[in-house]
Amino acid sequence: MNLRLGLHVSIEGELDEAFDRAASKGCNCMQLFTRNPRSWRDRPLDEKVVECFTLKLETTDIRPVFVHMPYLPNLASPKTDVYEKSIESLTKELDRCAQLGIPYIVTHLGSSLGSGKSAGIARVINAVNTAFSNSRGEATLLLENTAGSKNSVGSTFEDIRRVVEGISEKTRVGICLDTCHAFAAGYDLATHEGLRRTLQRFEQVIGLQRLKLVHLNDSKGGLRSGWDRHEHIGLGKIGEKGFTNILNSALGERPLILETPIDETRNDTENLNKVLTLFNGS
Repeated sequence: MNLRLGLHVSIEGELDEAFDRAASKGCNCMQLFTRNPRSWRDRPLDEKVVECFTLKLETTDIRPVFVHMPYLPNLASPKTDVYEKSIESLTKELDRCAQLGIPYIVTHLGSSLGSGKSAGIARVINAVNTAFSNSRGEATLLLENTAGSKNSVGSTFEDIRRVVEGISEKTRVGICLDTCHAFAAGYDLATHEGLRRTLQRFEQVIGLQRLKLVHLNDSKGGLRSGWDRHEHIGLGKIGEKGFTNILNSALGERPLILETPIDETRNDTENLNKVLTLFNGS
């Protein structure tokens, strides 16, 4: 089995330079933002930018490419202004994926902000259906599981299934499983038996055919901590044995994107190398 392994890469400079950064770090897939993720505002994509990006998309071996939604949108928000801007943001990102030829876009499901889980799920469903109706292209939207913090939507497989069931264009919906989030929410990925049960539950509730991407992150918090804090591969509560099992399971057959810290302990390339060591040494 060959791993499809990559990072979330910077788009500093021109958008197509993300391919060069990914290649220089040894990635064969990647994730990126298409614009400033900390702002509601976006600039239309220039034709030359689109041309350069799509050329590299077609001619390099860095694939698949995944877009991640910006930080500000909250598809489950009960605040009308935020909710409307969130739907608009998702619609625009779907359009940008169509322009750039990117097949997948990852989104968090957001927080209900105390309005209740069912209400939050209903808002997510409406937001996705509205964005699909108003956008061009056919990019697959990947729903990312959350860590189980207070008011978050999508920390259980059952909640994610409820969202999928409410979306009209179900063929355009997939799942991004974040290992840190899953562990923090109570899905044991640290032991062989725990991983087996987790994958079995995922198959029963959602179906592994919907799993298109894995965010491969260790967890600073323990099992069921609800703590969304990523750790270097093997140095957190999932640990090296946990990741060795993960890499040799159905999860390792999906594209893997690392969102690990960059600090004095390790940089992103060192985390990539750790993954390869655990995979090849198993």
